[in-house]
Amino acid sequence: MHVKPFTRRQAVVLGASLLALAPGLTFAQAKLKVAAVYTVPFEQQWVSRLHLALKAAEARGEIEYKASENVSNADYERVMREYATGGNQLIVGEAFAVEAAARKVAKDFPKVSFLLGSSGKPQAPNFSVFDNFIQEPAYLTGMIAGGMTNSNQIGMVGGFPIPEVNRLMNAFMMGAKEVNPKVEFSVSFINSWFDPPKAKEAAFAMIDKGADVMYAERFGVSDAAKEKGKLAIGNVIDTQAQYPDTVVASALWHFEPAADRAIKLVKEGKFTAEDYGQYAMMKYKGSSLAPLGTFEKKVPAALMAKVKAKEKAIVEGKFSVKVDDGQPKSSAK
Repeated sequence: MHVKPFTRRQAVVLGASLLALAPGLTFAQAKLKVAAVYTVPFEQQWVSRLHLALKAAEARGEIEYKASENVSNADYERVMREYATGGNQLIVGEAFAVEAAARKVAKDFPKVSFLLGSSGKPQAPNFSVFDNFIQEPAYLTGMIAGGMTNSNQIGMVGGFPIPEVNRLMNAFMMGAKEVNPKVEFSVSFINSWFDPPKAKEAAFAMIDKGADVMYAERFGVSDAAKEKGKLAIGNVIDTQAQYPDTVVASALWHFEPAADRAIKLVKEGKFTAEDYGQYAMMKYKGSSLAPLGTFEKKVPAALMAKVKAKEKAIVEGKFSVKVDDGQPKSSAK
C-alpha cells in the first residue's frame, strides 16, 4: 500500500493538534524568565549570594537569567519596569533603599512575581520579601572570636546600622560573650555598602587601639587585619581562600532555598506574597558555619567542641539565637 508523505502544512496542523491536547507540555519545557536588579557590583557579599543561586538555577537549565549591577537608587524603578515589560516572570533584587518605588512597580505588574530583599512586609498579591537571617552562624563565629582573642578586644566594622546588619553583629557579640565574658567591642559603621578603603581605615583605627580580632561585615576589613597580622571573622561569604592566614571562620548565607522555592512556585502558578526570611535559617540550609580550613589545627579543640555542641542545639531547635535588630554599641574604653 502506498502512503502519501505528510505535506509541510499537514505536519504543522498535526503538531498544533498535539499541543492542544497537551498544553502543559510547552509550559513545562519553557524556561522561566528571571531578572535581577542590584544596586552594587555582583561581587559585593550580599548580592553575590543572590547572583550565585540564580546562576546555579540557570546552569541547571531551569531559568533564563538576566541581571543588572550597580543600578543607582534613582534608576532602580526604571530598570525594574523594563524587566517587567520585557516578559520576565520573576524579578529579584534588594529594595531596602527603594521600597516605595519597588512596591509601586509590583502593583503595576500584578502578573509578574517579585522577590526582593526588604525590611518591610509582603505586599499582596505578588511582592514577597526576604532577608539574610543568618544570626545563627553569626553567633557561632562570635564564639570562635571570643575564644581566639588574646587582648579581649574585638573590632567590628559594618555598612549601615540597619536591622539586616545589626542582628548579625548583635548575635556575634552574644556568641563571643558566652565563651569570654571579658571581651569588649569597638563598633563602627562606614555608611556604605561597598567602600573597601573606608572600611579598611576604620579597621586600622580599631587595631591600633588593641583589637586583635576583626568582624569583617564589609570588604576591606580583612585587608586591614592581614596587613597588621591580626585575625578576621567573615560574613555572608567565605573569603578564607583569599586570606588563608587571617580569616578564621565565616557565617555563610545560602540564598538557594529561597530562590529555588520562588522559581518552583512561579512555574506552578502558585507564587504569592510571603516572607521568605525563615529560609535563611540553618534548619532550611539557608545558612551555615564555614569550614575552618586553614585554621583547623589553630582553633583550640575545646573551643570547637563548644561551638559544635551549640550548632547541634540550634539545628535541633533546642537553642534559639535572639534576633536583636537594635544598633550595637561599642563597649571598649
